[in-house]
Amino acid sequence: MLMLRAKPHESWLPKMMANLDAVLVDHAHLERKAANSALTLGRYRELYGRIGELNAIAIEELEHFQLVLNLLDDRGVPFGHPISSPWISGLMGTVRKGRHEQVIDHLLCAALIEGRSCEKFQLLADALGQVDAPLASFFASLIESEGNHYASYLLMAKELDESETERRLDYYLELDAELVQQPSDLPILH
Repeated sequence: MLMLRAKPHESWLPKMMANLDAVLVDHAHLERKAANSALTLGRYRELYGRIGELNAIAIEELEHFQLVLNLLDDRGVPFGHPISSPWISGLMGTVRKGRHEQVIDHLLCAALIEGRSCEKFQLLADALGQVDAPLASFFASLIESEGNHYASYLLMAKELDESETERRLDYYLELDAELVQQPSDLPILH
């Protein structure tokens, strides 16, 4: 169950629906970045015992990346330049330095990104149901995977240090709630 404390800004869904091609390009970039993030987490010695799980997440994210690339190709949408997300930058910019602190914060940011993806894919799937059934089905097919990644990252952090994870999770949930409510003109998922 997602512990998110705020819904996306009210302008988010209408903006997505009006810019589906750009959203799909952004989605492709996010899947590629999510794969890279899973691999990057493997650099922390605290997670060496979880390297197989991190690799499996990276592979799944790359499979999603390929699915989105195929979808772009099928729809005649060219793959374009990535757009930086103020929400992701806002989260990642607060990752503390120091081995123990950094790995916990990095895991919590990764968990929140996956959690928001889970939530937003559900919103898109519901909204697209009567407008673009194949695209609605596509987003719906990713929801469980995103939720599983959210849970995996959160559990990894708790196994490292449950009390510090709970403390920082509270901080990140508040930050996320603040950031997700900020309106944006960018046609991006996050």
